[in-house]
Amino acid sequence: MAQLVLVAGAGPTGLTLALDLARRSIPVRIIDKAAKFFAGSRGDGIQPRTLEVFDDLGVLDAVRAAGMPIPAMRVHLDGEFVTERRMWEPIEPTPTVPYPNPWVLSQSGTEGILRDRLAEFGVHVELGTTLVAFYQNEGAVTATLERDGARETVRAAYLVGADGGKSIVRKTLGIPFEGNTDESIRMLLGDVRADALDHEFGYWFAAADRPMEGIALSPLPGGRQFQFAAPFTGDAQPSLALLQKYVDRYCGRDDITLTELSWVTVWRPNVRLAQKFRDGRVFLAGDAAHAHPPTGGQGMNTGIQDGYNLGWKLAAALAGDDAPLDSYESERRTVAARVLGLSSELLDKLVDGDEDAMRRGSETQQLDISYRDPAAYEPLAAGDRAPDAPLKDEAGRPIRLFDLFRGPHATLLSFGGTAPAGLDAYAVVRPGMPVAGPHVVDVDGHAHTAYAAAEGTCVLIRPDGYVGAIN
Repeated sequence: MAQLVLVAGAGPTGLTLALDLARRSIPVRIIDKAAKFFAGSRGDGIQPRTLEVFDDLGVLDAVRAAGMPIPAMRVHLDGEFVTERRMWEPIEPTPTVPYPNPWVLSQSGTEGILRDRLAEFGVHVELGTTLVAFYQNEGAVTATLERDGARETVRAAYLVGADGGKSIVRKTLGIPFEGNTDESIRMLLGDVRADALDHEFGYWFAAADRPMEGIALSPLPGGRQFQFAAPFTGDAQPSLALLQKYVDRYCGRDDITLTELSWVTVWRPNVRLAQKFRDGRVFLAGDAAHAHPPTGGQGMNTGIQDGYNLGWKLAAALAGDDAPLDSYESERRTVAARVLGLSSELLDKLVDGDEDAMRRGSETQQLDISYRDPAAYEPLAAGDRAPDAPLKDEAGRPIRLFDLFRGPHATLLSFGGTAPAGLDAYAVVRPGMPVAGPHVVDVDGHAHTAYAAAEGTCVLIRPDGYVGAIN
């Protein structure tokens, strides 16, 4: 039987999946039809749950070093500063939520970090490689790839389409992409320099009599560029000159000159959900499965978690256990539908002139996702995600629950009992409690509280950091 997993699309979703497979020693190839890597900001908001995923995948430190917190936005009307606002009020970390604040990093920056990590496992993105066709049978997927005019036939155990909203994989399967594209709303987006502005802040420029109709310039980390955003009307081609026209129209001042346009696009609200996420041995993930408006910063984050959810399940199937893989569609399509509803609601509020619509509340953090059947289990306070907590190891050194979970394995926590042999299992005990075998000490009681655990409670943590069962 074929063991290779073929991933079509090397954006954040495909890279996350390929990385998760590679660290499990699963043969994987990741291809992209683009001739060069994407070089724009686009999905630049990384949500708290995604930061936890990055912690597990070994890229969190690099993401935090390359990025920045969400900056304050300075509001100018008719060229005059009037107030300063924040889309997100910073939250202090807690033992259960160590990364509570969203992080800003251009999508190209995130992709570069994921590619570097993937390369540590000997896997590299194959650029300029197009998926021409594929067919499947009970035992494998046979795909035809084309690069530089030469064609190659690849036999894979599974194919994953992470190839964007215009997904060739989805179209070949004939899966409907249900939803709509609203042509009445268009936004001009681009990455530019504006050296007259302090790069530590974001800016909103508008006329005093129309304060909700204006342009935004949000600083991007790692340089001097800002992400430009403005409502777009007319048929002009996006260009640096066009962006400058908008600045001159809305800023009410003549000292802001834009330079170094590195990426520009016209965006339309595209809200769509694939009718299904799986057809036999072929799967959809990321924008190939769901298209989001940018409100709430949910699209890229949802795709990354698709890949994170799918990786361990593909590995289990290749090892002979198909049961986890059968849950991919039901789990992730349900989440995508809910997140699409949230993003669409925020977009509607923004269109209606609600000035708080772009403020990001706790509902956008993706910490409350739950996969378990509420009829079968009492959900945790933070949803289905396995919370973090500070502990001490057998030698008395500080350690975290996330340290136990990190890696491609499942983890069993046995509160107050002896850890079963042959598993990545730990007894979680209170100070002074004698126990034989692998154990950690819940010095402050945070772990017991996070899981509402009594003595004798056993908690199974899935490889993707979600609670599989509590007994």
